[in-house]
Amino acid sequence: MNKLISISIITLSMLSPAIVQAAQPKPADEAAAPFDVDKSSFVKMVTSSNAFEIESSRLAEQKAKDANVKAFAKEMVADHTKAGDALKSAAKLGDEAPQLSPKHAAMLELLTGASDQDFQPLYIDMQAQGHAEAVSLFATYAKSGDDAAVKAFAVKTLPKLEMHKSHVMKLVAEQ
Repeated sequence: MNKLISISIITLSMLSPAIVQAAQPKPADEAAAPFDVDKSSFVKMVTSSNAFEIESSRLAEQKAKDANVKAFAKEMVADHTKAGDALKSAAKLGDEAPQLSPKHAAMLELLTGASDQDFQPLYIDMQAQGHAEAVSLFATYAKSGDDAAVKAFAVKTLPKLEMHKSHVMKLVAEQ
């Protein structure tokens, strides 16, 4: 019995480097996209998210107390306005106002009704979540998008979103 256990331990110890190596994820530029997104779905998600970023950040410019948060909000309005215009051009969208998804509409309503004390931490948390989702979405479409112009938009916009994500994570750490 002890011999069997010893053989099992030796076998497992020899296999474990291979198991650990297999468990390591590939670098982002080599990994397969985690999910597929078609142009229509991507554009719909991005226009809603972008509109939420702009509207929530306009609120933050007024209601946030911290100067760093106000500066971040101002940056979000400017950068997401540019991104919205770039998406309209790439996807050949008209001038109709973007529609907020039910999720983004509820989040904006929650922010609008938040007390002065609750607003800033809620805004920062929503921005952290939103930018994590956006980076994932844009990285996926940049890798496997089905429309060349919109894919180019995703590739070009992704570094700015990653910068926003990094910036908001610093704000989270300061809370």
